[in-house]
Amino acid sequence: MTMYKPPHPGEFIQEVYLEPLGGSPRSVALRLKVSPSTFVRILKRQSSISPVMALRLSKCLGRTPESWLHMQDSYNLWHAKQSVDLSEIEPIEVPA
Repeated sequence: MTMYKPPHPGEFIQEVYLEPLGGSPRSVALRLKVSPSTFVRILKRQSSISPVMALRLSKCLGRTPESWLHMQDSYNLWHAKQSVDLSEIEPIEVPA
């Protein structure tokens, strides 16, 4: 099964929270207790969601910390699958 291109958490935050609610990145950053530049890097997909940021996002925006980390992992894995050549990797045969 081919995996669709999952969104970066920053893209998700922009589309689901900031745009509909008319919130500014600065106001959300202040609520998260992080610098606006840190939050803007996430929105621009220049930074990944860390476990600490996942906890902060969960408290501020909702969703579980695990869901924020899963979203980041899905995004990272999809991009890795697009660029990593596994053609020379040989599986190890495990006896049954």
